[in-house]
Amino acid sequence: MTGLIGAPLNLIQKRAAKVLIIDDEPNVLSVLYSLLSTIHRCKTATSAVEALEYLREETYDLVLSDIMMPGMSGLELLAEITRFSRDTVVILISGNLNIQSAIEAMRRGAFDYVTKPFDLCDVETAVARALRHQLLVKSNQQYEQHLEDLVGLRTNELTIANTNLNTTLEKLYLNYRATLRALAAALEARDVETKGHSDRVVSYCVRLGKQIGLNHRELITLEHGALLHDIGKIGVPDGILLKRGALTEDEWQYMRRHVEYGAQILRGIDFLEGASEIVAQHHERYDGSGYPSRKEGDQICLGARIFAVADAIDAMTSDRPYRTARSFNDAADELIRCSGAHFDPLVVQAFTEVPLDGWQEIRQLSTEAGLIMKNAKTSVDIRNSVLTMSADQIEEGWAR
Repeated sequence: MTGLIGAPLNLIQKRAAKVLIIDDEPNVLSVLYSLLSTIHRCKTATSAVEALEYLREETYDLVLSDIMMPGMSGLELLAEITRFSRDTVVILISGNLNIQSAIEAMRRGAFDYVTKPFDLCDVETAVARALRHQLLVKSNQQYEQHLEDLVGLRTNELTIANTNLNTTLEKLYLNYRATLRALAAALEARDVETKGHSDRVVSYCVRLGKQIGLNHRELITLEHGALLHDIGKIGVPDGILLKRGALTEDEWQYMRRHVEYGAQILRGIDFLEGASEIVAQHHERYDGSGYPSRKEGDQICLGARIFAVADAIDAMTSDRPYRTARSFNDAADELIRCSGAHFDPLVVQAFTEVPLDGWQEIRQLSTEAGLIMKNAKTSVDIRNSVLTMSADQIEEGWAR
């Protein structure tokens, strides 16, 4: 484009262009044709109507037209050319020296304006300027189209790259998640009585998190923390972990260290940083009576406070060797009773806002085939035995 802008006038003049000359005076047509046809491919017309037929058949670089002609005027022809052939430049010719006519012609889209009788050198100069302008406009359009094509190409390449990256990241996340779930399953394999516990607690946590209004990233962190909450039990001997009876005080001290072990295992894994906090605090109590740090209230991370409720739900609604599963109705009563003590009232409220049938459905969907809780076990004897359990017995169900 720089070469075109700075090109000498005679080089522009030597560029052969398609020129349509229109005038109702044969002598004028002859003079203009003789002047321009030595360089350009020229065609003549004696009226605007005739010129329009030519313009519909092919495209011209330049139209040199008289203004005052019988029938359609040059200004009317200009409007038609502007409408369907924007790349064509127009020079108007008239014997009228009125400056207003020139202004009106330029306002309607003419590139230039010459008057009769005209100097042939002036006509050549005007034609050369018009063609240079037309060439620059075309070059600019081609350059803009090239840029649009290039942007489109790069956008498409970036879209494909982004799609591939998202697919890779999704696969990576699914692999991470599968690894975590496999680890949780391996932990549960040590204790068949708690099989499916992690899946159920994760489902309860996610439902509570959604009810409270956690965002997507926070829900993922909550899921990871719930899934790995007992990873520290890797360091607890089977004799203590699988003991059927009540634990001694020394054994409780050892059992409680699984929180410390879990935090140590996850420490330094960036994408599990939030989950590590949940693992480290999942046995803290809202009133500060929990362990290991006796944190209370908002000192406990929200994920751990949510987990405490979810873990208690599963513990109370699951069968244990020392007791039968409680109903979700009874579990709700217990959560409400312990709200503000063991549990965050906000999380308990979120639990009560979800219909109990919804919690039952979540449990069924999260329990492996053959391990679905049998709701038919609601005899009077079972219900009475559940309701007469001490608070310590209830707590033992989720404290391990």
